[in-house]
Parts: sequence; C-alpha cells; structure tokens
Amino acid sequence: MTVTIIIPALNEAAALPDTLANLAELTPQPAQIILVDGGSTDKTCTLARAAGLTVIETGQANRAAQMNAGAAQARTPNLCFLHADTHLPADFIPLIEQTLSTKTTALAGFVSIMHSDGKTRRLTTAHNYLKTWYAPLLFRPLSFLRGARLLFGDQVMICRKADFDAIGGFDPAQTIMEEADLCLRMVRARRGRVRQIHRKVWSSGRRVAKWGTLRANLTYLYIGVLWGLGHPPDRLARYYADVR
Repeated sequence: MTVTIIIPALNEAAALPDTLANLAELTPQPAQIILVDGGSTDKTCTLARAAGLTVIETGQANRAAQMNAGAAQARTPNLCFLHADTHLPADFIPLIEQTLSTKTTALAGFVSIMHSDGKTRRLTTAHNYLKTWYAPLLFRPLSFLRGARLLFGDQVMICRKADFDAIGGFDPAQTIMEEADLCLRMVRARRGRVRQIHRKVWSSGRRVAKWGTLRANLTYLYIGVLWGLGHPPDRLARYYADVR
C-alpha cells in the first residue's frame, strides 16, 4: 500500500482504543501507522505499541513538529495526518490513493462530523464545513482563487510526501492553525489545489461538550478572525485550552 497514517498524540489513552479499533477495520490496511507522542503521562504509548503501531516519542508537545517527525519516518509516497479521536470509513485507503492520483490536487481533507455524548453536534459540524470555504475567501482571496481551501485537523489531511517535503512540512512556529498555514503554503508554492472531499469522517466533540456549543463556535470564529488579521500563534493559543 502507498499510505502512511501519522497520529500526533498527547495523553490520548481514553480516545485511542476506539480509534485503534477503527483503524483495524480499514480495508486494505495502510503500509504504516505512526503515532508521534508529545510527552504523554498516561498509557498512550503503551496502547499504541500493543496495537502494533510505530511509536516516536518526541517529548515535545508541538503538533506541527510531531507530524513532521512522523512524516520523516514515512516510507510511502502518500501521507495522512489523523487526530487520535477521529474515525475513518473502511475504504479510506483506496479513497486516498484515488484522490492523490489527480496531480492537480496537492492536499485534501474530508467533511468532519462532530459528535459527543451520543449525538451529532450539528451546528459545529456545519460551521467546520463552511469555514473551509469562507475563511480563505474572506482573508486570503488571492490564494482562494488559486485553489486554497483551509483544512483543519479534524477533517483528516492527506497529501503526497513529495509535495509535503518540498515546502518543508508543517511550520513548528505555528502552535495553532498549523494546518491552515500548510494549505496556504502548498498553494503558494504551486504544488496544486486544496480540496474538501465530500466524504465523512467522525471526530470527537469533547471540546464542544465541555465548553458548550455557543462558546465553542464563538471561540473558533474569534480565533479564525484573529488569524485572518495576522495575529501571532501565541496569542491565538491563549483562547484554545487543551481538552482531553
């Protein structure tokens, strides 16, 4: 197979078992699954190794740097960046291969369905879908016209390793919005377009459940506006508390 799945993780022992079970159902299986740990103090690494994953321990809780470390160890032409609380459809691997066989597509993501407490978070799901389009249209219109769409980690990101390496991967200085930054740089480097594929992946809405729907979506909107206006990542990160 031609795909390596890379999972950046930090204290994900609660979410990881269900994700590992989901990955075991993929047909066919990916060539590699690499979990890159950022210094977990729970059983994240133990669970991953028991499931047969390659585990890299960076000791650095920086998701961009973690994903770069995983990509550096990938032996396949295609990469997939997956959050530890996100689940994939069973035919995900051939879907990646089909999508990236189109040379004009440099980067792609999916429609993330947010769920928690046994219910779908419909407002957040809709907002996540729309901001892929409206954020670049409003704040980076020239890049939008060149094919930029803004993807986020919950949407699961896929790309060719050659394109990823050509632009230097994720920027570790982007401690938040690192996925959006990658999308813009991919288009500006003329590697191809960014696509949102109309297939579903399922992501945990634990942050929405903890904060409440209104607060969560207003926070996402506020961070997006600040990012669009050019505020530095350290300021944005103040409003995005970790939720496990």
